[in-house]
Amino acid sequence: RAYGTTLAAEDVAITTGCNQAFAAAVMSVAQHGDSIILPAPHYFNHAMWLKMLGITATAIPAVTAPGHPLVEDAAKAMTAQTRAIVLCTPNNPTGAIYPAAVIEQFYDLAKAHNIALIVDETYRDFRPGSEPPHDLFKRPDWRDTLIHLYSFSKIYAVAGYRLGAVTAGPAQLHEMAKILDTMTICPPQISQRAVQYALTHLGDWKDGKRAVMAQRLAALRAAFANPALKYQLISSGAYFAYVKHPYTDELSKTVAKRLAQEHDLLCLPGSMFGAGQEDYLRFAFANVDAEKMGPIVERLVESQNAQG
Repeated sequence: RAYGTTLAAEDVAITTGCNQAFAAAVMSVAQHGDSIILPAPHYFNHAMWLKMLGITATAIPAVTAPGHPLVEDAAKAMTAQTRAIVLCTPNNPTGAIYPAAVIEQFYDLAKAHNIALIVDETYRDFRPGSEPPHDLFKRPDWRDTLIHLYSFSKIYAVAGYRLGAVTAGPAQLHEMAKILDTMTICPPQISQRAVQYALTHLGDWKDGKRAVMAQRLAALRAAFANPALKYQLISSGAYFAYVKHPYTDELSKTVAKRLAQEHDLLCLPGSMFGAGQEDYLRFAFANVDAEKMGPIVERLVESQNAQG
């Protein structure tokens, strides 16, 4: 229903969280010495898994205007060792939502080079509006190129129960089934039954949670309009805000530690999300009420004044 199309049960494998879905997807298409294009900034677990497998994470920029990776950059980064392109949308860490046309351009590039397009849509449910994120599942040949990842944890608030899904063609799922079986055999039944109930009974609850998150996002964006603030809101959406800090001579880790220790603001340094991210911080606001966004910005202003 989310994509306005029909999928068969045979197209989907249920996984013990979306991290496991990513791990299995990567292992099914690449091995030591291969390369996967991973836009930066990127989710640190994605990069860490590639590094553990000896797969090169080939970075292309994704934070500067227009706020999403460009298919032209991916085309230039392509080599004989490239096995896949990874897109995470809405993005972790930036919150950016990639336009459907951009996602489909990446699909066309991957298909032309006979490689996989891995699309992680863990935060899909927090997009505004009800339009499908893209129309890739309506393409008759999607099973030859697309590997789609999803998490039930975020929208249904069952993160600790670890349940995700991977949707792909039969050949790909055949290889992934071996990998999943040797990792956890199968996800716990209690998690599967909880999500089955949620999918069939909690539509209104889900809509309410989406509305709460939209309110928090709007409040955050409004708070960052404070004219005294030197921190710049570069991108925001889903659970995340990607912020450029004003200290060009300091590492992002130094800034993040100071905000935590002196101003009781917890964020992650940009350096956790790839090369070239020292100017940035990631704020996660999933559990922050809308009325607290103003005080967050006030503390950022306070931190500026303390530095002189």
